[in-house]
Amino acid sequence: MRQADIRDLGKVTQLAHLLWNETPYVNLMEEMERLLRGQTEVVFLAFIGEYPIGFAQCALRYDYVEGTSGLGNVGYLEGIYVRENYRNRGVARALVEYCEDWARSNGCTEFASDCEITNIDSYNFHLNLGFQEANRIICFVKKL
Repeated sequence: MRQADIRDLGKVTQLAHLLWNETPYVNLMEEMERLLRGQTEVVFLAFIGEYPIGFAQCALRYDYVEGTSGLGNVGYLEGIYVRENYRNRGVARALVEYCEDWARSNGCTEFASDCEITNIDSYNFHLNLGFQEANRIICFVKKL
């Protein structure tokens, strides 16, 4: 495993598109390029040989993050994906540990995440990694 850089843009985008397949590939590529060039987000890649099998994207958040103390920056797991054939082998756990180490090295004392309320697999994954449920919210929108 290692931190991705701009040379990994294709690999990162390919894996991100497997997770967020409703987002057009070109839009994901633009977003991944932006974050790979930035300072407040990072992507870690997992490999078997040279073959990318998973990624984790994490960020530093300076605004209030639900369930945290609200006392400074918080590390945030924005997304994680491991190819199906490589799941349940500790890859995702290791990716999250890399993210947590990165957050600590950037002065964070808390690490947070979220998942869709209907995504039971993700919910259980988070609990198994030591996350605690902080809150449940319902989001609303209306046209103006």
